[in-house]
Amino acid sequence: MDIETFHIPGPALLRPRVFEDARGFFMESFNADVFEKLTGEAPHFVQDNHSLSRKTGTLRGLHFQAPPFAQGKLVRCISGAVIDAIVDIRKNSPHYGESLTVPLSAENKHMFWVPPGFLHGFATQAPDTEFLYKVTAPYHKDSEGSVIWNDPDLAIDWGLDVPPTLSEKDAVAPSFADFQSPFKGLV
Repeated sequence: MDIETFHIPGPALLRPRVFEDARGFFMESFNADVFEKLTGEAPHFVQDNHSLSRKTGTLRGLHFQAPPFAQGKLVRCISGAVIDAIVDIRKNSPHYGESLTVPLSAENKHMFWVPPGFLHGFATQAPDTEFLYKVTAPYHKDSEGSVIWNDPDLAIDWGLDVPPTLSEKDAVAPSFADFQSPFKGLV
């Protein structure tokens, strides 16, 4: 497995080794020892989530869960394609408010590690896109929060050619300027 790190410390793009032949392919999608060796992190995953987005242009995000229910996420796309986006919301980070985007697809088989302390979202680039999340804390409704997907201060390029399909909650999320991060420091 290869790893790509970024100018923002913490997130990592993981590229698994894929063995392909006439029958199809085989890959190791998670190995705790390899993950820790590559990232320096040893997350304890407690829940797996799986979403299906029927339409191209479905946008889910930007979401987070506040401490003590903050989630680290290892995400990947198993059908279709997405532009995956994160925003650093760790208050004392020199990269506070900066975003990163990465393409994830069934074709490239890449995985993206999103540590606690980041907003997260994705926009589908193909119909019938399936997305998997391994998370380090269970869903906790009272700890969830969001920021509007198209905030001009964040200027995220979602790669959309059509207006996005949003949930009611995502359509009315607060602006980044009105957001108060619950993350005191680098996690």
